[in-house]
Amino acid sequence: MFPVEEDMREDYQEFLDIHFFTPSDFEKTGSVWPIRLGYNIAKSNYHIGPRTTPYYYLIFVLEGSGSFTQNNVTYRLSKNDMFCLLPGVTHEYFTDEHCLLRKTFVAFDGKQALHLLERIGLRPEAPYRNGGLTDQARELMEEFISLVNQGERQESDLSRLTQLYRIFDTLSVTNKPPASHEHRSLSWLQQGLAYIQIHYAEGITVERVSDYVGVERTHFTKQFSKAFGVPPIQYIQDLKMKEAKHLLSNTEFTLTEIAHSVGYPDLFSFSKAFKKQLGLPPTQYRRDLKTMS
Repeated sequence: MFPVEEDMREDYQEFLDIHFFTPSDFEKTGSVWPIRLGYNIAKSNYHIGPRTTPYYYLIFVLEGSGSFTQNNVTYRLSKNDMFCLLPGVTHEYFTDEHCLLRKTFVAFDGKQALHLLERIGLRPEAPYRNGGLTDQARELMEEFISLVNQGERQESDLSRLTQLYRIFDTLSVTNKPPASHEHRSLSWLQQGLAYIQIHYAEGITVERVSDYVGVERTHFTKQFSKAFGVPPIQYIQDLKMKEAKHLLSNTEFTLTEIAHSVGYPDLFSFSKAFKKQLGLPPTQYRRDLKTMS
């Protein structure tokens, strides 16, 4: 549960429960990490700013109403809204005197912080989302604060990262912005490309890739060829041959081991494909390499 007023620190404008994290070396090698976590209940004179912050501050309105201004744009705040303070950008927000704001927030940083924010539909030009706070995200924020207030695991970087990603994960389901037709096309093409790059040595087919991205096989082949300059079947083959040449050059694996490693069921089919693409069998390719060295 969120803290009760009696257990919170009282200052001039609010009741506040806030926790400051020092990111571990492990956290700082990753994409994003939490900096601050908190919960507040505004007083009638609550007015923050104008000021800036050095990190991203994701704020959720639990109750009440008010206003938020950033980049010279003002947004009205109400229950279940979410908004983000951007690093280095002047912002200002305040409560309505007769409908006091109650908020929870998490500040974060990292080289992929902006990208993570975009996953939940917030961007520098659109830092506010009406009704963006889901019941599940609210529960996870409550759980995060409760976990930290226990004290024992406050310094656990893994628990902090886990909670942060869980919050963004549940928000991304309901707050992902609608993509344009062009972006949707690029998205499934990039998904297909990434799938091939990871699984090319597992005997995948173009049909399996097109099924994975949810596009008809012929359409997938046509658009893939247009986008990347080569048909997907040839792209898969090129990746196999590139890895095969690497293994022939840098390992002592047998040809059968290499054939299996790049996705061929046996030495015969591997040798046939290798000769077709490179003009000589893998045995000669390896022999020529040894002669030249």
